[in-house]
Amino acid sequence: MGTYYKELIVWQKSLLLVKHIYLVTKGFPSSELYGLVGQMRRAAVSVPSNIAEGQTRKSHADFSRFLEIAHGSLAELETQMIISKELGYVTQKQFDEYDSMHTEISKMITALKVAISKN
Repeated sequence: MGTYYKELIVWQKSLLLVKHIYLVTKGFPSSELYGLVGQMRRAAVSVPSNIAEGQTRKSHADFSRFLEIAHGSLAELETQMIISKELGYVTQKQFDEYDSMHTEISKMITALKVAISKN
């Protein structure tokens, strides 16, 4: 199918997002370990995981479907970050860093979907 997923910049940036989420959630209250922390980490990990799995599929349609799942995980994570900010678990700076990464990755996923749909 072309580019190996590890070479995709969107996959690389998604890994940075995972790292950011893990670092941010380290400071959450222990009562959230099985709540928001677990959900946020799973959603974050889902983004590069679905990009990788989709890229290894045999068809562009399959890859596109996995990119949609990755995009959905980004939306889930965004909601959880907003909740975390509202609860005072993340600072404005942490949220802004996340938001910048989210916006960039979201645009890259959309652009990649457009590009593979043309092939």
